[in-house]
Amino acid sequence: MTGLAMLIPLALGMGLIGLGGFFWALKSGQFDDCEGAAARILIDEEGDELP
Repeated sequence: MTGLAMLIPLALGMGLIGLGGFFWALKSGQFDDCEGAAARILIDEEGDELP
């Protein structure tokens, strides 16, 4: 029983840290350009070919 008393607050704390990290990334603009990243992989640049 004492193990649960320690693990439940630890799991809740780690969840809050993860949620805080997600909101920080959202606020800093990490997810602003979803379409550009998806289209960037399709662009064929000169000089990227293997010898």
